[in-house]
Amino acid sequence: MLEKIAETKLCQEQESALNLLNSGENVFLTGQAGSGKSFLIKEFVKQVARDDFPILASTGAAAVLVGGRTFHSFFGIGILEGGVEKAREKAFKDGKLKKRINKVEGIIIDEVSMISGEVLCLAEEIARHHRGNHHPFGGIRVIAIGDFAQLPPITRTGKKDWSFKHSVWEKIQFQVASLSTNHRTEDNHFIKILNYVRTGEFNQLVGEFLHTKTKKHDEAAPGVRLFPFRKQADDFNNSQLTKIKAEEMVIPTIFWGDSIKADKLKQNLPFPEELKLKIGAEIIFTQNDAQKRWINGTQGRIVGFENHKFTIEKRNKREVTVDKSQFDFLNGDGEIILSAVQYPLALGYATTIHKSQGATLDELWCDLGRLWEPGQAYVALSRLKTSQGLNLIRWSPSSIKADPDVLNFYQGIGSVNK
Repeated sequence: MLEKIAETKLCQEQESALNLLNSGENVFLTGQAGSGKSFLIKEFVKQVARDDFPILASTGAAAVLVGGRTFHSFFGIGILEGGVEKAREKAFKDGKLKKRINKVEGIIIDEVSMISGEVLCLAEEIARHHRGNHHPFGGIRVIAIGDFAQLPPITRTGKKDWSFKHSVWEKIQFQVASLSTNHRTEDNHFIKILNYVRTGEFNQLVGEFLHTKTKKHDEAAPGVRLFPFRKQADDFNNSQLTKIKAEEMVIPTIFWGDSIKADKLKQNLPFPEELKLKIGAEIIFTQNDAQKRWINGTQGRIVGFENHKFTIEKRNKREVTVDKSQFDFLNGDGEIILSAVQYPLALGYATTIHKSQGATLDELWCDLGRLWEPGQAYVALSRLKTSQGLNLIRWSPSSIKADPDVLNFYQGIGSVNK
């Protein structure tokens, strides 16, 4: 998901990366969490027409938040029902898809780490076919953003199909723009720990750090809880809401558009179909505000509700008024096929590590005890602005791990920080 950082002035490495983005080359923009990848892309997008350079998200939920469309829908791939061969055959015959692909100058792939090699290869083949051009992606310029040290792609087989391992990655001939400065935190010791965790290195320094942050879970203490499993997060949110004596407000999400596709698309919502809140409840914002009053991940507490608007007291004690927002689902052509209206809020007591990717948090309680994916621990810890906001419920040395293929890839492009 596209994240926001507070920087408004480019540092030297960001200027170099932006120059590369403006060079006309295919670019892979990478770097650790909080290094400003999305900030740079926003600067680049200001200079180009959105129709010429559509942003393609790796998941439906991410697409809704960035106002874009998914990579799969843009290339007419769907979820590969029937396998790659049938998807290719169908896409090759799609006249509307041909027109769409020939219309663009380039594409921006958000969170490319979650696009499998199989899918990237198929999209490249479809683009070449429809443009009648033997160059990679038929001459479409490709800008890919992401950090492979974070969460891996979801595949049909369950095996990790990193796109950089596929021959299509080398074929695209990406120029690499690697950001190494963490703009989310200025805590140098914490940055050092994060770099170890990012590369899966569990050492004495990491162990001591995690030990000092471990404490008995205080359910009444502020801070979002990050759990590995959704049931853990849902149960904790519901239990905390029940403790508040105020009247519960049940706010249904309003939909309009293609009702046939609604049920399938609803699973990609950044909020539930019914939002349940109470005065006094802890919340978390689920989108970036155009007026910059909050960003995705900003924490707060509901202190009022009047004229269909919530008053939220943020952690810094500043109060903001929140109205409903419209979230749009776009098809491959960028046309709105379904809209949803809801407050950009969610109960802020708990969420999953996977859903937290892209968010910036002030304080959290985290369960690092039963992690199964490389990069999960790094995603969780790197949400924070400072280690002072970290509280660990439990952890295990085995949870600190990175994928060996990812490490080899970053060593190959000279982008491993310690």
